[in-house]
Amino acid sequence: MFVALIFAFFFAFLPFGYRNVVWFKRPKGKVPVSVNYHFTRQCNKTCGFCFHTATTSFRLNEIQAQRGLSLLKNAGMRKINFAGGEPFLYKPFLGQMLKFCKENLKLESVSIVTNGSLVDRKFLSQYGPYIDILAVSCDSFYEETNIEIGRGSGDQVSKLFEISQMCREFGIKFKLNTVVCRLNWQEDMNEQIARLQPFRWKCFQVLMVAGENDTSETLRDVRKFRITDEEFNTFCAKHQEHKCFVAEPNNLMAKSYLILDEYMRFLDRDGRKPSTSILEASVEHALGQVFWDHESFLERGGLYDWSKDESKVSCASEALDW
Repeated sequence: MFVALIFAFFFAFLPFGYRNVVWFKRPKGKVPVSVNYHFTRQCNKTCGFCFHTATTSFRLNEIQAQRGLSLLKNAGMRKINFAGGEPFLYKPFLGQMLKFCKENLKLESVSIVTNGSLVDRKFLSQYGPYIDILAVSCDSFYEETNIEIGRGSGDQVSKLFEISQMCREFGIKFKLNTVVCRLNWQEDMNEQIARLQPFRWKCFQVLMVAGENDTSETLRDVRKFRITDEEFNTFCAKHQEHKCFVAEPNNLMAKSYLILDEYMRFLDRDGRKPSTSILEASVEHALGQVFWDHESFLERGGLYDWSKDESKVSCASEALDW
């Protein structure tokens, strides 16, 4: 009885966001091992094929976001990826989330996906210890193509090489994301990839998402950027000799990602409504409201060496109990 009273007193004075991570229980059912948290839809670029468009300006505050991240950790999350929109539009918030995930939640991997335009040395010098992976989106090594896509302003490529060098300097794994579309599927990127040497280069077949980029009525219209499977395979065949190369055709990409939106709701790419927010219901309940193809997650290489801490056992070699 005395021990129970001590525990109750201790627990009552914990900050709310930490209460879910102090006593960890092995989760049951599907495990959200890797989650993509799109905490904002706001962006400083206008990519024509964007599938997570600026339909709202909403963003959770730090306390709410930390609480949700704690719930995810308690449900089995091992890797978090901060995305947008453009996450570097909110550097103070992003920095605090990175630090919280590493210092408090002890996550194996913390990563960011960015268009690169707002990445700077000051931020990486301060928060680099909390970043395992920095993924920069670049769809072409021709600036005129980047500008036509809506991603470039004339300095996309030079900025990309600058970021790759800073990542090496600050001990961050540098990753490259490329959307293969109508404007770049015939481009030969081999020389530039050999120079950049990313540890991972993900090439996505441009994707249509209902309600986001599928008509002239949505903020973006992907239809003029779409390519056939054969055209995507042609691009892949041209670049597949790079060890860092990872191809993601539509059939693997569409339903294999766990995407959490700005309200911390899981999104369903079948066009169904989002799940209940994990701040209002359990993670398990919210996961049950959407379709997540974890077999495709494994097939596309969703488990890989995602920590910059070389002392950790490779997660890619582990068998998960689903």
